[in-house]
Amino acid sequence: MAADLSEVRSEYRQAALRESEMDPDPIRQFERWFNHALESKLDMPNAMVLATAGKDGRPSARYVLLKKFDASGFVFYSHSMSLKGLQMAENPRAALAFYWAPQHRQVRVEGAVEVVPAADAEEYFKSRPYGSRLSVWVAPQSSMVETREYLERRIVELDGQFHDGEVPRPESWVGYRVRPESIEFWQGRENRLHDRILYLCESGGRWTIKRLAP
Repeated sequence: MAADLSEVRSEYRQAALRESEMDPDPIRQFERWFNHALESKLDMPNAMVLATAGKDGRPSARYVLLKKFDASGFVFYSHSMSLKGLQMAENPRAALAFYWAPQHRQVRVEGAVEVVPAADAEEYFKSRPYGSRLSVWVAPQSSMVETREYLERRIVELDGQFHDGEVPRPESWVGYRVRPESIEFWQGRENRLHDRILYLCESGGRWTIKRLAP
């Protein structure tokens, strides 16, 4: 039976979003909002939807974790042989979406994708907990496995193999950077008259600011 969701709604009663109060640099504006989410002790504020598409144009989306952001873009790590990795190899463009529900805030990012230097991936991989480093060796990400028990057996085998705690980074485990070409900040407002401020990257790296209709 189909569920009727027509009455599932929430009223937005948060602060306004005015152009005059926005930072000219969208990365600094993102940092403001991200720090607010951290200070509010939200659960996993760095969780973001990553949308990709291969050469066939079929979109795919999933949550990943943001691990770094700066003027050069937004960085996350994954397997290059996973579906997202294969799609980004075919079509090196991606979209990101953050949503911080208590603040009724959303940030959307679109841009080109590049692989970060191997030294950066190596440094971050070494900082991961031992179990997380082991898990990347269990099986190729997104590959078909017969049972959960197979995965658990593989972890035991790998723990014996890497008992000294030195787990090497697989070459297929890499970092990706989304270099933003547009960043939209969305603030929920009453009666669905939301605020949407769009930053567009022009030639020379200069950012322009536009307001979008809700």
